[in-house]
Amino acid sequence: MERSGASRRHVRAIVALCVLAGLSGCATLKQLTALRRVDFSLAGTSGSSLAGVPIQSMRSYSDLSPLQLARVGAALAQGTLPFHTVLQVQASNPTDNVQARLLKLDWTLFLDDQKTVSGEVEKEYVLPPGQPVTVEVPVQLDLLQFFHDQLHEMVDLALAATTGEGGAHTVRLDATPSIQTSLGPISYPEPIRIEKTVGGSSGGG
Repeated sequence: MERSGASRRHVRAIVALCVLAGLSGCATLKQLTALRRVDFSLAGTSGSSLAGVPIQSMRSYSDLSPLQLARVGAALAQGTLPFHTVLQVQASNPTDNVQARLLKLDWTLFLDDQKTVSGEVEKEYVLPPGQPVTVEVPVQLDLLQFFHDQLHEMVDLALAATTGEGGAHTVRLDATPSIQTSLGPISYPEPIRIEKTVGGSSGGG
């Protein structure tokens, strides 16, 4: 998660939220502040497939067998190239923080700065101090809807996002966490950016 001048705006927004709610002492402020200190990062993927072809263990376009390539090509010929994956978002709560409780995560996926699909994770995660927790974000999108490259380039993008291999690409989630408080669910004041460059010389993903 990027730390920037936006952090001060986050704090001001949180305080304003509590004041509006009439909570001067503010257990809610403590809960929101605890969540603000949690660091979110992209840690990997699982269960990835392209046009129904499992690609989690592949490293390059040449790893596709003739039968798999024909299957991907057939999907492309029909005007679609479905890509499924589960992004592993690691939530790291500092050891000196209090326990945080993530209720929901709204997200939008960007690939190479191209806005693609949005969704939400409606599963509660307890985030204990000093114990990283993996939040699973299932993603389904049609690559052909957002990209019009040659098949080789789109396979390269899918593999980079999945395994970190191939050319350099950027994977980003704009995410809005929500927590459960005594007032009910309260969302983070503004989205956070969870970003990673994969492929190229960046190392594995």
